[in-house]
Amino acid sequence: MQIGCLGCKSADHDLDIAMAFQPIVDTETGLPFAYEALVRGRQGEGAAQILAGVTAQNRYAFDQQCRVAAIEGAVAAGILDSDARLSINFLPNAVYSPAACIQLTLKTARETGFPTERLIFEFTENEEMLDVEHVKNIVESYHRMGFATALDDFGAGHAGLGLLAQFQTDLIKLDMNLIRGIDASLPRRMIVEGVVRMATGLGITLVAEGVETVAEYDVLRAIGVRYIQGYLLARPGFMALPEIALPRS
Repeated sequence: MQIGCLGCKSADHDLDIAMAFQPIVDTETGLPFAYEALVRGRQGEGAAQILAGVTAQNRYAFDQQCRVAAIEGAVAAGILDSDARLSINFLPNAVYSPAACIQLTLKTARETGFPTERLIFEFTENEEMLDVEHVKNIVESYHRMGFATALDDFGAGHAGLGLLAQFQTDLIKLDMNLIRGIDASLPRRMIVEGVVRMATGLGITLVAEGVETVAEYDVLRAIGVRYIQGYLLARPGFMALPEIALPRS
């Protein structure tokens, strides 16, 4: 516990990381709803290589530095010229106290002029929840602070519907394994249609990620998914905000 406290308070987190940015597209306007910050090495090394170096000893520092790098990198890339939000991945098991561990994030936002109400904090259900009540407390605390939250990789991981029954995030991001080949898979289509109805009933914004083909895109739009992320629309831009290319109808 003390490690977490020290990690959150320390501003010296030089872990040699940078960020790439991929848009979550509002398909009704063609504009970016948000950009997800994706960790990279400073020479463009992939996320897997960087994450392989995260340990229990440096997890707190890594989480803090990712937040700083995401905000500073997005502002440098020009996000303030748009209305897009910024989605930052965080590690729930690295948050000692929501109020304490958010301070460096708030300081960075103030220094760069990034509006904190445009922040989304995204976590994945693929990370085992050591303490679900702790994660629930983080989500509820962030809501009180005016931030949005997102559950990533929904449909693949440790918790799924059971986690969502205990607390609700503002956004759900459908795992790409549910999206892949949805145009040729009746089970996938029926599952996603069910999640669309559930999300609508709960007032949760649904995002489909990992969309790579026009056929997948067309099916998702037909069943009511408005927000889409994937290589079809834009690949991640290393330290840059990539242009969006909507499929022609």
